[in-house]
Amino acid sequence: MAREGQRYQTFSRRAFILAGVQGLALTALGGRLYYLSVINGEQYRLRAEKNRISLRLTPPERGEIFDRNNKKLATNRQDFAVVLIPEQAQDVVDTLNKLGRIVKLSDRRLARVKRTIRKQRKFVPVTVANQLDWETFSRVNVEMPELPGVETISGLSRFYPAGREVAHIVGYLASPGEDDVGLSPLYRLPGFKVGKQGIERRFEETLRGVAGSRRVEVNSVGREIRDLPPRQDATKGRPLHLSLDLDLQRFALAQLKEEAAGAVAIDVKNGELLALASAPSFDPNEFTGGISQENWQGLLGDPRRPLTNKCIAGQYPPGSTIKMVVALAALEQGVIKPETEFYCNGKHRLGDHTFHCWKRGGHGKQDLLGGIANSCDVYFYEIAELLDIDLIADMARRFGFGEKHDLGVDGEQSGLVPDKRWKRDYHQQRWNLGETLNVSIGQGAMLATPLQLAVMTARVATGNAVIPNLIKTDVQNNVFGDFDVMEETFARMDVNPIHLRTVRRGMEMVMERRGTAHDLRRSKNAVKQAGKTGTAQVRRISTAERETGVIKNEALPWNSRDHALFVGYAPSEAPEVAVSVLVQHGGGGASTAAPIGRALLDKALELRALQESESSLREGAQSSITEGEA
Repeated sequence: MAREGQRYQTFSRRAFILAGVQGLALTALGGRLYYLSVINGEQYRLRAEKNRISLRLTPPERGEIFDRNNKKLATNRQDFAVVLIPEQAQDVVDTLNKLGRIVKLSDRRLARVKRTIRKQRKFVPVTVANQLDWETFSRVNVEMPELPGVETISGLSRFYPAGREVAHIVGYLASPGEDDVGLSPLYRLPGFKVGKQGIERRFEETLRGVAGSRRVEVNSVGREIRDLPPRQDATKGRPLHLSLDLDLQRFALAQLKEEAAGAVAIDVKNGELLALASAPSFDPNEFTGGISQENWQGLLGDPRRPLTNKCIAGQYPPGSTIKMVVALAALEQGVIKPETEFYCNGKHRLGDHTFHCWKRGGHGKQDLLGGIANSCDVYFYEIAELLDIDLIADMARRFGFGEKHDLGVDGEQSGLVPDKRWKRDYHQQRWNLGETLNVSIGQGAMLATPLQLAVMTARVATGNAVIPNLIKTDVQNNVFGDFDVMEETFARMDVNPIHLRTVRRGMEMVMERRGTAHDLRRSKNAVKQAGKTGTAQVRRISTAERETGVIKNEALPWNSRDHALFVGYAPSEAPEVAVSVLVQHGGGGASTAAPIGRALLDKALELRALQESESSLREGAQSSITEGEA
C-alpha cells in the first residue's frame, strides 16, 4: 500500500506538471492567436488580401498627332492578334504548326515565341501574331476548336496614315529595350510599345497617357480567377498638333523623288515649319509590328541614309548660299559699298595659289548686286581679303549658322562656323587668309543644315530674328488641342535695314534675266520670288577640268558629285514663306535644286490662299447660321 501511494503521488505530480505545461502551451497559443488576430489582425488581413487579389494595369490609348490642318499623322487602329496559352495546348509545337497554316509565321517569329514560352509561366498568354487582317483573323476563329490553347484578341496599335511622308518627324514605336523596362510598369506589359524616334520619343510621356487598373482574384500560382470591382479606366494620351502642312510635305517629297535630299519651308512671320522633308524616307508602320531583319539591314546599308533626317542632321558646305551673309558682314564693317566694283577674269591670286571662279573666263566688272546675282566667286574673294574671318563668323551666327533649335525632334546638328579660335582649339594651328577665301564662298570648314539655311533666308527676308518651331501647342504648359496660330514677335536683327534691302535686291536679281536662276524667271503677272543658288564641291577639281571648263557631274560616281543648293522666299515684296533645298550629290544648284525651290514656294503660297479661302467660307457659313438662329 505504501508503494501504491508513492506511485500515485508520483503519477499525480507528473500529471500536474504535464497539465501545467499544457496550460502554458495553450496560454501561449491563445496569446499568439490573440496577437495575430486582434493586435495585428488588420496587417495580416491585408497580406492575405494581397495574395488573393492582384492589381493589373490596363494600357491607355495613345494620343494622336495632327498637322496644322487637323489631318492625322499618327493615330490608333484596331489590331487583331492571336495568343497562345501554353498550359492549355496539348502540344505547343503541333499547335504552332497548325496555326502556321493559317497565319504566316517566319522562322524568326516562331523562335521568338518558343523562347518566350520557355521563360514565362505556362498560364501566361504569349502573343504569336498581331496586325492580322480581318480575313485571317476570321479564319483563326473558325479553326479555334482544332487549335487548343489559341485565343484571339482585339486591341489597338499605332498607325501612321501619312507613312513615309512624316517618318523622320513623327518617328515610330517599338518594344521597350532592356534599359527602358524599369522606367514604367507599363513597359512590362506584353506587346506594349514606346516611342523610339522623333516626336513619338520626345513626347512619350504626354502621348502615352495614364494607365488604368483592374482588381483580379488569383490563385496561389497567380492564375486569374475572376475580375473584382472597382475598375479604373485608362486615360487617353493628349493629342499633339504640329505646324506641318501635310499637303506641302507630300509635295516636297514628291519633288525630291528618291534623291538623297532635304527641303524646308518656313513661315517667315511666326517661324512655323510648314515642311521638313527628308528623302529617301522609310515606312514607320513596319516598326510597329516588328521590322524584318532583311528590311532593317536594307535601311542601314543604303548609302542615301534613309534613316537620317537630312533637314536637321545633315551637315553640308552651304556653297554660294552663304554669300548674302558675307556681303552683309562687309557692308556692316564698311569695307565695301553696294556700288563697289571688282573685276573678275575667272581667277584670283593669293600668294602662289590661284582661286578660281565657277565661270571660266570670269564675269567681268561686277558691283555687289551683280556679284550676288551672278554668284561671282572672285567678287567674294576680294571681299574676304578685306574681312577678318571672325567678322564673317559673327555675322553667320547672327543669321542662325552654328545654332541648334529645340524642335522636339532628336538628332539636330549645329553645323560648323569656323573661326580663329576653332582652328586653334581643334587643330592647334593659326588661321590663314586662304581659308577665309574658301569660307567666303561656302566651302572649306563651313557646314550648315538645310534648316539653318531656311532660318538664314527667313531672317534676311524679314530683318527679324526668326526662330523656327514645329509644335503648334504650348508643350511646356501641357496645353494641347489649340489650333490657332500664335504669331510670334521676333526681335529685330542688329543689321542696317538699308544693307538688308541691298542684299534682298541681289536675291531678286538671281531670279531675273541675268541671274544664275534666270531660267526660272517669272512672268510680269506672277508672284515675284527672290533666291540664291549654290553648288558645293565635295572633291578637288583637276587642272585638266579647269583648263577645258568641262566638269560633268553626271559622269562621276554618285558620291563624288557636287551638292546642289537653293534658298529663296516669296513674295519678294512682302515675304510670307522661305525655303531651302539641298540635293546631296545633285550637281548644279541652278539646274537641280532651284526648280524644286521655286515649285515649293509656289505650292506653299497656293495652299495658303486655298486654306484662307476655305476658312473665310466656313466663317461666313457659321455667321449665317448664327444670324438665322437669332
